[in-house]
Amino acid sequence: MLIHLVRNRDHMVTKDEIVAAVWQGEAVSDASVSSRIRSARKAVGDDGARQAVISTVHGRGFRFIPEVTTSSPGQAASQDSAHPTPDRSGGRPSIAVLPFQQLGMLPELAILGDAIPHEIIEALSRLRWLAVIARGSTFRFRQVAADLDLVSTALAARYVLSGVIESPGRSIAVTLELTDAISREIIWADRLASPLDEIDDLRGRIVAHLVSALEAHIPFNEARIARLSDPTGVDAWANYHIGLGHLYRFTATDNALAKLCFERAITADPQLGRAHAGLSFTSFLDAFLRLTPDPAQAARDARRHAERGLELDPLDPFANFTMGRTFWLSNEPEIAADWLARATSLNPNYAQGFYATAFTAMLTGNATVAFAALDTSLNLSPLDPLLYGIRGVRAQMLIQQEDYEAAAGWADRAATTPGAHYLIAMIALVANGLAERYEQAARWRQTTRSLKPDATSADYFAAFPTRETASRARIAAELRRHGF
Repeated sequence: MLIHLVRNRDHMVTKDEIVAAVWQGEAVSDASVSSRIRSARKAVGDDGARQAVISTVHGRGFRFIPEVTTSSPGQAASQDSAHPTPDRSGGRPSIAVLPFQQLGMLPELAILGDAIPHEIIEALSRLRWLAVIARGSTFRFRQVAADLDLVSTALAARYVLSGVIESPGRSIAVTLELTDAISREIIWADRLASPLDEIDDLRGRIVAHLVSALEAHIPFNEARIARLSDPTGVDAWANYHIGLGHLYRFTATDNALAKLCFERAITADPQLGRAHAGLSFTSFLDAFLRLTPDPAQAARDARRHAERGLELDPLDPFANFTMGRTFWLSNEPEIAADWLARATSLNPNYAQGFYATAFTAMLTGNATVAFAALDTSLNLSPLDPLLYGIRGVRAQMLIQQEDYEAAAGWADRAATTPGAHYLIAMIALVANGLAERYEQAARWRQTTRSLKPDATSADYFAAFPTRETASRARIAAELRRHGF
């Protein structure tokens, strides 16, 4: 209401214009308009008697009285100086999911323009790191293309998700667009389609695909912006996102930087459970990848930090995920499986949770569960930062099943995936050696030595403490043959 009055301060605004702009033309009573006017006056220290800010033109409408200046000079040349711009003031990133615009929709399918965004809001609400604006607020804005400024400012949203739904021929298609409300940049977009008789499948795919995409793109964007900001003004959440960026590079240097960022986040906000879970992740990598001379202490630290994260937020999937993985380090996969099941129950679209579930099943030799969870993880997040692990676990499981040709193919793909560490190269070495692809095995031996010169077979079995003794013996023999 205020924004609309300020923008139109050079003339009187009628009640009909207000209804069209604020309620998007929905039927509202004069009493509702009067109630919002009273709230707007209260917000700016005005009242119906003084009318120093919002003046009533009796029987006709309202007018904003004071002069208006902008506090963002850089905008003045390109925008109406009255257009307010939301600030990136720290804290959790927030998102507004708008009802989809409809193009050529069949009448019986029109409800999907609201139903799918509603399902998206429910799914995103499971993400503990993202503040999701309620449907009751976002669904008032049905014409985002006309006024993104109004949406982002009125709802205090850092991100706006909009979409177009259409039903050309006997199909249905949805185009999604995620916009940074401050910079006005589109940071992700995609289009999904299906035949009309597969609408239910499409709805599920849209939600799963979107959640996975936002899990990657919003933290990356937040970290990028935080790095460009004054370091002294970076808050707990910004430090957390920068830490994630370093964490998923899987090097000793980046792991140390991630740890520093998570510690800074905790200093800024000791109650930020996600930062404690992040510290658990860094300690896990120290132990799992042998980045420290004392992996046993790193394993204890991973458990301790995960426990603290759960104390602060027991419903956070990431905290449950980090707790589950600590039980890999103590060779207790059955306990790990329980924690990871909880993580994927809290967020059914949690790709890394399903990957970790597959890893746990691989340790116990349950191929059915392992392959199903790997497929789910890959479908949810085909460009996941742990993609090398998804492929590597499949290769390790195939080695245990003695399908060496298939194992070698998957291991080669895993070891050439960005972020792959020396243990993945060792899987590729073993798989190719057992498949009698000796030249390729020799190349992966050289890669392993270049990544970690002091790597041993003990490192391999500490990372992959599988239960099946026959396959362990074959793997050990192959590693010895290559000097490990």
